[in-house]
Amino acid sequence: MTTQFDQVSVIKQANIYFDGKCVSHTVLFADGSKKTIGVIFPSSLVFNTGAAEIMELNAGKCRIRINGEQAWASYEGGQQFTVPANSSFDIETLETLDYVCHFI
Repeated sequence: MTTQFDQVSVIKQANIYFDGKCVSHTVLFADGSKKTIGVIFPSSLVFNTGAAEIMELNAGKCRIRINGEQAWASYEGGQQFTVPANSSFDIETLETLDYVCHFI
């Protein structure tokens, strides 16, 4: 996991979801790809995906359950998980989650 992104553009307006429980900024890369960088405060939420995503966790702890799966999986800073395109996942944030979302 890299510690910084060089030569990027950042959209100034924040993406604020779930009454402020999730706040992120979009980062645009020269090759046309994008990522979001943000935080999710302690809460239980459901996210829908269009594109497949890799959620890279910088800090914090959470439990997630991908749509269609019965079991919950636990993750923390330094780990990542993948969510398929056109799906959803439940997330229970146990500690404020600092993340990077890579759209793949």
